[in-house]
Amino acid sequence: MSHIKITFLAIIPLFFFGSCKQSPSPDSNSKAEKSKAVKTDSVITDSITDIKEKETFVLTEENAIDFFFDYQKNLKTTKVKLTTSLGNFTVQLYDNVPYHKANFIYLTRKGYFDNTMFHRVVKDFIIQGGNADNVETARKRKEIGRYLLPPDTRKGYKHHRGTISMPSSEIDNPHMLASPYEFFIVVTKPGSYHLDGDFTPFGKVISGMDVVDKINQQPVDSGDWPMQNINILKAEIVE
Repeated sequence: MSHIKITFLAIIPLFFFGSCKQSPSPDSNSKAEKSKAVKTDSVITDSITDIKEKETFVLTEENAIDFFFDYQKNLKTTKVKLTTSLGNFTVQLYDNVPYHKANFIYLTRKGYFDNTMFHRVVKDFIIQGGNADNVETARKRKEIGRYLLPPDTRKGYKHHRGTISMPSSEIDNPHMLASPYEFFIVVTKPGSYHLDGDFTPFGKVISGMDVVDKINQQPVDSGDWPMQNINILKAEIVE
């Protein structure tokens, strides 16, 4: 499995536009320590956005914020179910974290998360997903676009157990902008509050936390990559 990871990291510059992320660190209690976190590389109700989804439309740094501002206006759904090779769980997204909510729903509708993996597992801390060492995932990212999301950390949400949050890009990124294709879920009891203020919580697990815990207990190599693939088979909107 470690061989796969080395191969994967080698192709990141070609396929993933250099979008490495600052992933949360389990024992970080200061800004300096957080900056040393392990790096990993880190997508049917709205008439205007339905039209755009059917067109050939590529998100960029210039158009992403305006697009998600319009996209989130009439979103009525807040729940996404993820089916994995170890079971399924459902997350509920926060309405008042609009860009991150809209991004996650948009990527779900585009089928981005299907056939990706939980590629980073830190015991009793987090599981991180939304990436994969395959050509399909690279193709999807290219078709959807290259963009970042602004942090939204002042809504009062903390990194409690079961919180879904988003790692931030480390590429030319002094403002901790979030790279949108990956996410992590906190498993620490009662939470990992040293992450508050640096990463954006945008939802929580409302069912299937036992599956999240099961994923978190899988064997990993020295780089936190699971020894056996943990696949996200499908992500889908649930009402």
